[in-house]
Amino acid sequence: MKVIACAQGSPQWFESRLGLATASCFADIIAEARSKNAESTSRRNLRTKLVLERMTKRRAPGFESFATRQGQEREPAARLAYEIETGETVEQVGFVRHDVLEAGCSPDGITADGGLEIKSPEPSAHLVVLRTGKVPAQYVAQVQGSIWICGRSHWRFASFNPDFPERLQLRIVHVPRDPTYIDRLAAEVAVFLDEVREEVAELARMEAQA
Repeated sequence: MKVIACAQGSPQWFESRLGLATASCFADIIAEARSKNAESTSRRNLRTKLVLERMTKRRAPGFESFATRQGQEREPAARLAYEIETGETVEQVGFVRHDVLEAGCSPDGITADGGLEIKSPEPSAHLVVLRTGKVPAQYVAQVQGSIWICGRSHWRFASFNPDFPERLQLRIVHVPRDPTYIDRLAAEVAVFLDEVREEVAELARMEAQA
């Protein structure tokens, strides 16, 4: 892996991710369409986004929701709560790129032998994590993908909501490396990236002939 030292959200961070498949989007890559032998809308949209980023060298416009902004604002408090709860020191990193594939991840923290993914969900979603002690399905690909990219043995998923009583504000889920899942994920990411390159090449030919 290659660690790019930068502040997440900075111009350098956006540049380092340009046109790459990132862990936060791995769920879109493996998403299944409703009809058999079809491609999911989220997968198709992601491919188009990466193709355009590679061709224009510009970040594709995106929508930042209130939940996303709230999560970013609460992340420092969540990271501190995690360190107090576990006694671990969390190292902040910018972007981690895969050694070979055009893929990477932006961990919320790296620990001595693992990593950290922080979510600050709405109360109803936080309550689900409190009750189940499991990583929500929509984040499994991101967490296992981060384990894969960073070459770790495990990850921690931290759900944090300061609106709850103090002892219920943080729920930490230990996530061991799942080799079978990661092998499948890595294969599907590789196929997806081949498709991105092929589409870039096709559009480049079209542009040259226009």
